[in-house]
Amino acid sequence: MRIRTLPAATALAVLSGSAAFAVTSAAPALADSSAVLPVTSTGDMVVDGVHQRVFISDPAAGKVVATDYSGTVVGTVDALPGVRGLELSADSGTLYAAVEGADAIVALDTATATEARRYPTGTGTRPEYPALAGGKLWFGYGNGGSGNIGSLDLSGADPVVALRQDTTRSWYSAPVLGSSAGAPGTLVAGAPDQSPVELAVYDVSSGTANRTAYAFDPGNSSDLADLAVTPDGKDVVTASGAPYRHQMFKLSDLSEDGSYPTTAYPNAVDIAPNGAVAAGTFSWYDPDVHVFAPGDSGTLRQYDLPNTGTSTGSDTLAANGLAWAPDTSKLFAVSYNDANVYALRVFTDPAKADTALTASAPAASPRAKSLSVTGRLTSTHAFPAGGTVSVTRTDAESPAGSARGTATVGADGTYSFTDAPPAAGKVTYTVTYAGDTYHARATATATVTVSPSTAALSLNNGGTAYAYDSAVKFTAHLGTTYTNRKVDIYADPYGGDKPEKLVKSGTVDSAGNLSVTLTLTRDTKVTAKFAGDTRYAPAAATSTVGTRVRVSSALSGYYTSKKAWDQTYRYFHKSKDPVYDTTMTAYKGRKYQAEMQSYSKGAWRDTHTEFLALPPGGKDTLELTGTPPTGVRFRIRSSYIDTKSGDNVNATTYGSWKYFIFTS
Repeated sequence: MRIRTLPAATALAVLSGSAAFAVTSAAPALADSSAVLPVTSTGDMVVDGVHQRVFISDPAAGKVVATDYSGTVVGTVDALPGVRGLELSADSGTLYAAVEGADAIVALDTATATEARRYPTGTGTRPEYPALAGGKLWFGYGNGGSGNIGSLDLSGADPVVALRQDTTRSWYSAPVLGSSAGAPGTLVAGAPDQSPVELAVYDVSSGTANRTAYAFDPGNSSDLADLAVTPDGKDVVTASGAPYRHQMFKLSDLSEDGSYPTTAYPNAVDIAPNGAVAAGTFSWYDPDVHVFAPGDSGTLRQYDLPNTGTSTGSDTLAANGLAWAPDTSKLFAVSYNDANVYALRVFTDPAKADTALTASAPAASPRAKSLSVTGRLTSTHAFPAGGTVSVTRTDAESPAGSARGTATVGADGTYSFTDAPPAAGKVTYTVTYAGDTYHARATATATVTVSPSTAALSLNNGGTAYAYDSAVKFTAHLGTTYTNRKVDIYADPYGGDKPEKLVKSGTVDSAGNLSVTLTLTRDTKVTAKFAGDTRYAPAAATSTVGTRVRVSSALSGYYTSKKAWDQTYRYFHKSKDPVYDTTMTAYKGRKYQAEMQSYSKGAWRDTHTEFLALPPGGKDTLELTGTPPTGVRFRIRSSYIDTKSGDNVNATTYGSWKYFIFTS
């Protein structure tokens, strides 16, 4: 049989009774190419991905034919009477052929398609079905009620053949064998062309075959033609003449584990490395090849063989006549017509279901404004969660197309993508689904007429207040434009005595930025201006910032100072009037707020607040007179209050509190 060298990481779990998603079978298709084979019968078929060759056994003619992927014969090995089952080594260097009429396992060199060596299995053993497992080559042999399982150990200096490895019972004829890299120490056997079917599972990891499971008439099936072990080594899929579906059984106990619905009469099965199942049927008037994704009982594709003969029915699929290319890019099938003419049929991307994609967008949109491209992805087979479509935009500035990213496809097949086209005129969006393991590639387009728009222009720092005489960096950012990348920056300090003036003019950098540093002494309105170009209208952006005044104050006339209540307190004799000095940034007509508070009942409470004229030099002195109480905590500060201080040239600035106490 075919070697089942499939990755253990790929799991196959067909749902019993229903599919994971509702799907509709696609219309049956024909092979992508075909070639007549120089054979009169077929026993088995194996695909060598390393040398890209297909090996087909012909029991009636006693030969193995090698073709390339197109079906052209590249070699023939004769003198193999009754050759049937084929098994490929893990490195694809050797093809093992079970030659019934020679009582031997014959090793063929796959690179040269020539015989390399023969390993006799014993007179009258009649080996038919080889399978690699547990470091040995196992083979089903015998007939007429004396079928059994043998092994060929090639690990030592001399080959060692061991017969009657199934010590629990005898098979009526040579059992069909199967294995998987997902369960390297497990061997599966089935009774071919027998009603009812018998299946058995063996642990061969020790070098001998120890039966671990057995089933008589599993699933009410009959006439086993083929079997394949899933890549994860958990199940075996069978092709039996009845029932009209490909059944699956757990290797742990051979209980039913789902099925693949096909037609009459199942006669072939092969599983790809990714878990895709190719199920074949002997069907004159129905599809012959059915492809399924792992875990889904809905067909990805179906293929109906043509009628190349003279009968009313189509050509039929040969038993054991399906084999995947290891990369899953091709599926090979052997068919024959009523004149016994055999052909190799090649299906390209058979595990990819047909995919349809739509795309729509607004008929018109302003340039550089967000628009949405929406559509739907559909197929006869459910898509995996989290799939994406890629979007390419073609316009006057990107005639060859510009990749715009991807959009996630929702569970209902819909997607939405937003974009802001930079160029005016005709803009075409090309949406592409690259395809996946089980879906073909699909493409759709949508066209938008884009009108000119204004440039995006911004200026930072707006609404921020800075300390007096701060050096502040203003950065204008210009978005996408066509040809003009120049920006002018103007500064307009508050107060009628200082008009707006140009402070920086130049081309923005590669990030779209132009910066200027200003030393601030007043509230200032900064404006960035873009003059526009042939595609973008003029634009302006403003940033108004506040500038605090400089303010300081001091008490004098105290006799000492102490740290108390987390502050520094000045101590005055009540007979001494404190002197309070204020220094503040001067401006014509400016006043400052003098504010005094006393601490009473656990809180600071206003004692006196007054706006006082600030002399032109920006300094003023107050003498605090009266008969103050002793032992009471006082504090005083000077502040500039925007507008209330007589002007709006600066931002509100509160001075620091000065703390003091009177003593006797």
